[in-house]
Amino acid sequence: MTEENFMTYTQDNDKLYRYLFQNRAVRGEWVRLNQSFVDTLNTHHYPTAVRNLLGEMLVATSLLTATLKFNGNITVQIQGDGPLRLALVNGNDQQQLRALARVEGAIDDNMSLQQMIGKGVLVITIAPTEGERYQGVIALDKPTITECLEDYFVRSEQLQTQLIIRTGEYEGQPTAAGMLLQVMPDGQGTPEDFEHLTTLAATVKDEELFGLTAEELLYRLYHEETVEVYPPQALSFFCGCSAERSGAALLLIPDAEIEEILAEHNGSIDMQCECCGTHYFFNKATIDKLKQA
Repeated sequence: MTEENFMTYTQDNDKLYRYLFQNRAVRGEWVRLNQSFVDTLNTHHYPTAVRNLLGEMLVATSLLTATLKFNGNITVQIQGDGPLRLALVNGNDQQQLRALARVEGAIDDNMSLQQMIGKGVLVITIAPTEGERYQGVIALDKPTITECLEDYFVRSEQLQTQLIIRTGEYEGQPTAAGMLLQVMPDGQGTPEDFEHLTTLAATVKDEELFGLTAEELLYRLYHEETVEVYPPQALSFFCGCSAERSGAALLLIPDAEIEEILAEHNGSIDMQCECCGTHYFFNKATIDKLKQA
């Protein structure tokens, strides 16, 4: 490929690209989250270390979803007994993402993954619209989420995979970006080809991942390769909460407990979505209407 043949983009923010190395039997993906990352954080004031971890998980979920040709969603979650009890990201085949974390304790900027999580596991749940649900449980026995996921691909998919994920700030805004390289499942890829391409990918700098267009980035890394780049897919934050869903959850609470909550809160129950922060208010009249529906 040549630099002058590239399409020009002002920015490739909130987009995912798939690409294929011709004659190498290796595929790749590149993604960058900007506004979608900001929207996902929304009204939450997470510690920096938690924010960065959610950024890594958002990038990983986007890349994982793009490797699967299916309609449905993927949930990547970490559960532990440390000050970070839960970190969860959900994404679907439309690249709609959401995330949340539950923090119970002090977390400073320099905490490692293990210090935040304590004893915990990484759980990946794949739920196709049609077909069987699959869940994989991964030990958090490596220093980073990236290394744990690479190990997951080797163990579960038997595919050599390289993940590069970076989080931080670019032009004053939270940014998360990443790349995935993977040997094609047809068995035609060689270890030498994969090693050659991953060695080049490992040279990428944060400012390149955060600031260049996909075309510029791929040219800098692979200008001697023949790379077929496919049209991008847009990413966005999408919560999916609603008054109806909140009402349905409220009806799972025993009547006596609902009456007690109403009495304690001046006749109104405030149900706030953990992902986006939206408030849904219910009084006795609206709850009675829900019961009759």
